[in-house]
Amino acid sequence: MTFRTSHWLSIALVIVLIDQATKYWAQATLNYGDPVAILPGLNLLLVYNTGAAFNLLSEASGWQRWFFAVIALVVSIVITLWLRSIGPRQWWLPIALTLILGGALGNFWDRVTLGYVIDFIEIYYQRWSWPAFNVADSAICVGAAMLLLSGWRPLPGKSDKA
Repeated sequence: MTFRTSHWLSIALVIVLIDQATKYWAQATLNYGDPVAILPGLNLLLVYNTGAAFNLLSEASGWQRWFFAVIALVVSIVITLWLRSIGPRQWWLPIALTLILGGALGNFWDRVTLGYVIDFIEIYYQRWSWPAFNVADSAICVGAAMLLLSGWRPLPGKSDKA
C-alpha cells in the first residue's frame, strides 16, 4: 500500500482531533492544579503552559505566545513540504513527520486560541516529577525519536559493502 501526502495530512488531522478532544475532556473533568492519581507514578493534572517544552519561557511577558505560534506554523509548513517530497513507498520518515506535524498543530491551536497550551498528564517518581504534557507533546516526542532513528536506518537499496 502506498501513501500520498494527503494520507499523511489526514493522519496529522486525526492526531490534532484526538489531542483537542483529550484537552477538552481534561478541562471539563479536572480541577486546575489538583492531581488525580491513575496509577503509581501517573497522575492527571490540569495545568496551562504559556511557555514551550518544560515550561521554557513561561514567565516571559507574553511575547512567547506568538513566538512559539510562529515557530509551530513554520515547522508545520516545512514538514508539509517535506512530506510532499517523500516517495510513495516510504513509511518510517513520513510517520515521524506526521506525528510531529499533528502535535505541532495541536499545540499551535491552543496557543493561538487560548494563549497557552493545555497539559494534563503527569509522570512522577517519589519527589521527582516530569513536567505535565499532553497528547500533542507525546506525538512530537515519538515523531522526533523516530526522526532521529531514521538517521541510523539504512536507506533502501543501499549496502554497507562498497
